Amino acid sequence: MILYVLLALLNGLIIGTSRAVNGQLSTRIGPFRASVWNHVVGFAFLSVVLLALHSRPDAHSAPVAAYLGGVFGALFVAVNSHVFPRLGAMNASLLVISGQVLSAVTIDCVNQRTVPSGPRILGVVLVLLGLALPRLKARIRPEETKERLTNS
Repeated sequence: MILYVLLALLNGLIIGTSRAVNGQLSTRIGPFRASVWNHVVGFAFLSVVLLALHSRPDAHSAPVAAYLGGVFGALFVAVNSHVFPRLGAMNASLLVISGQVLSAVTIDCVNQRTVPSGPRILGVVLVLLGLALPRLKARIRPEETKERLTNS
């Protein structure tokens, strides 16, 4: 189990680094061109990995969802490349992760046809509070928070 936790943490570091790199590339060549380069390089890398593992993907047996996942992934990278330089690393990441948590709870509830459990509701409330906290702090200490927001 600890291996999977460590892999998930490593994946988070890689995603954060990827977003920063794509954000910088986006400011230079535009978000959609940055997304194209992201996917071209990713395709080449995965092709080399598959060849090294002597594995050949069977495109005919892949479900339609596999192709939709690719479309959503490309759209995610393009939108993220556009938003990241404008919102900053922390805000963009917080909003993306919040959207993922909220949509995951919603999808689970729809698929299972159940009402979310207490811990899940608490998790959603904490995510929403996390999104609202900077704005609440700005109302409590407007001069200090305004200065920090303009510097970041």
